[in-house]
Amino acid sequence: MQLSRANLADFVYFLAIARHQSFSRAGQEVGISASALSHAIKGLEGRIGVRLLNRTTRSVTLTAAGEELHQVISAPMQKMDQAMEVLNRYRDEPTGRIRLNLLSDAADLLLGPVLPVFNDRYPEIQVDVTATNLIVDVIGGGHDAGIRYGGTVPEDMIAQRLSADIRWVVVAAIEYLQRFGTPTHPTDLLRHRCLRIRLGNGNLYDWEFEQQGEQIAIAVPGMITIDETRAGLALARQGAGLMYLPEPVAAPLIERAELVTVLDDWASVGPGFYLYYSSHRQLPTGLRLLIELIRELQPLG
Repeated sequence: MQLSRANLADFVYFLAIARHQSFSRAGQEVGISASALSHAIKGLEGRIGVRLLNRTTRSVTLTAAGEELHQVISAPMQKMDQAMEVLNRYRDEPTGRIRLNLLSDAADLLLGPVLPVFNDRYPEIQVDVTATNLIVDVIGGGHDAGIRYGGTVPEDMIAQRLSADIRWVVVAAIEYLQRFGTPTHPTDLLRHRCLRIRLGNGNLYDWEFEQQGEQIAIAVPGMITIDETRAGLALARQGAGLMYLPEPVAAPLIERAELVTVLDDWASVGPGFYLYYSSHRQLPTGLRLLIELIRELQPLG
């Protein structure tokens, strides 16, 4: 069977389905409906006379033939993507789409101030953002890059720093401190109500403190566990407990006296935000321009 324009387009659809194992999510990536995507794959299967996908009401998996096709065409299609990025560098107006997977903190602190300027400067570049605190395979999920704190970037990725290191603080509502008292040492937290933090890998995070070379990690108690900063802030403002978070996130609420910091002398500093992408992929032009703009505007210093 000769390669035709229809088959080439269907191969793109097939790879998206293989990545997401879902017609709806793959359709969002390639910009067509799930039903149109299903129709296109059925047409491809009909033309080649081989079933590529196992479909049930709950899942989509590759057949043996689909697995082999995936192995054969993945690398060439990736090289075609890279070729388009090479050509984009020669355009007067950069175009295309970049897909980012990032923490909600990064969406707030980095992209919030930057993307409006980016849209004005590069109106032909689409930005597709997925904000999640779960640790995911960003490349396998169809994203061009991820943004995480430096200490959580996968080792097999190329990482580029986007911000200075970040100070972490403990905050509470004044009403909470009036009711339960103010901790003066990290070990005092063991007698307080704390909003525990669940990391993207499912583990609970021990709050970290440092003072004059002394470092302490506390497995804080608490009946409430959170995995997202905004949810925790809503609870902390209502007096639900003490919260541990990046200082820039809490700064507006502290300025309005909705929250106050405690244990300031023990505040620790952690790695800032890093953007990371696969070492096997060429950096897309849009992504390079976004990195340059973040470094130009320096929303976090």
